[in-house]
Amino acid sequence: MENRLPDPIRVVVYMIKWLLITLLLGIFMGSLSAFFLNSLTWVTNIRLASPWLLFLLPVSGGIFAFLYSKYGGNSGRGNNLVIDQGNGGEEKIPLRLIPLTLFGTITTHLFGGSVGREGTAVQMGGALAENLARLFQLNKVERELLVISGISAGFSSVFGTPLAGTLFGLEVLAIGKVRTEALFPSFFAALFANFVTESFGVKHIHYPMGTIPNWDVSLFFKLFVAGIAFGLIGWVFSRSIVFLKTWYAKRMASPVLRNFIGGAVVVIAALLLQTQRYLGLSLPLLTDAFNGTAHFYDFLGKLGFTVLSLGAGYQGGEVTPLFEIGATLGAALAPILHVSIPFLAALGFIGVFSGATNIPIACFVMGIELFGGQAASYFFMICLVSFMCSGNSGIYSAQKVVVKKGILFLPMMGSQKQSERSKGRTKTRK
Repeated sequence: MENRLPDPIRVVVYMIKWLLITLLLGIFMGSLSAFFLNSLTWVTNIRLASPWLLFLLPVSGGIFAFLYSKYGGNSGRGNNLVIDQGNGGEEKIPLRLIPLTLFGTITTHLFGGSVGREGTAVQMGGALAENLARLFQLNKVERELLVISGISAGFSSVFGTPLAGTLFGLEVLAIGKVRTEALFPSFFAALFANFVTESFGVKHIHYPMGTIPNWDVSLFFKLFVAGIAFGLIGWVFSRSIVFLKTWYAKRMASPVLRNFIGGAVVVIAALLLQTQRYLGLSLPLLTDAFNGTAHFYDFLGKLGFTVLSLGAGYQGGEVTPLFEIGATLGAALAPILHVSIPFLAALGFIGVFSGATNIPIACFVMGIELFGGQAASYFFMICLVSFMCSGNSGIYSAQKVVVKKGILFLPMMGSQKQSERSKGRTKTRK
């Protein structure tokens, strides 16, 4: 019946349908994100007031590893499960993923694990979307679009960036391919979710990047060097987590034991270094980076503790730590390159994120949303250079590689293959 309708009416019906579905998704996701963010603030304050809670990190990790293995099913795949479903996977995202990842991440922050926020939000958004798709009996393609929208809603509501959230959901699925058919529902899901989160009084922190310099040849080469550094650190971050997860898995079959031992390693590292500066969200690192008061080694400290936490299997995201690693790295490079500290901290903030996630367009737009459009050309250059220098594998192993980076003479290769196919058809005819 829908196909008999005139095109303009079909388009209007399509838009109304997705507006209603994404509004419902946005209300649920925005409410969950508000609860999540407020809970993180609360448990962080408790941990800072009671540093001894760090000693319970191994126990909490072991408990949630047990819950995941006993009741989670395929929930243990986390972000990669959601990304797979956005790419058309056949698995189901169970609704129990929401309480597992939500309270698992809150608990990790309470006891000092160095993790972020976006992974939890993306998983909750994907699980909500999947189950709404079942409720409304959507077809396979519509289900994929709604899961992508759930990813966008989760990212947007946690960081207060609806445009970057929209593009994150479209771009994170595959390198070299963007699901533009999901653009309409993803944008409104991201917009509605962010509106709802902010309606609960949640405030997103913004950092000033100071005076923006004018382009010149010297600045171009300095930023090119910085972009390479951001991309390499993004590569080190993603590969280190993969290496440590593999190392633990080979030596300890039990996820409960892995989490317990991994948590103990984090505790020992904090005691040896006599600091809890890099535990939890570590948001003061960003303030210090933009104020020019960060230590030159802060990016290594945050990188190391985050790799130890996520590599052991603790629940949480990677993006907030990437922001902090990038901003502190930018602040450390600024005096060496003779560039403004808050300016390069802002570029590092999005640059390392771009390299580790392989989503340069979303990172570029996020830079504009967070820091303003005056530095747009700088953001774009940094995101592209970092993206190119970070390899084809990022923090999400389920991210497909449709087109590899840096392939030389791609048109020529394509023409050669087409020519070979034509010759083959000619021979067959003969």
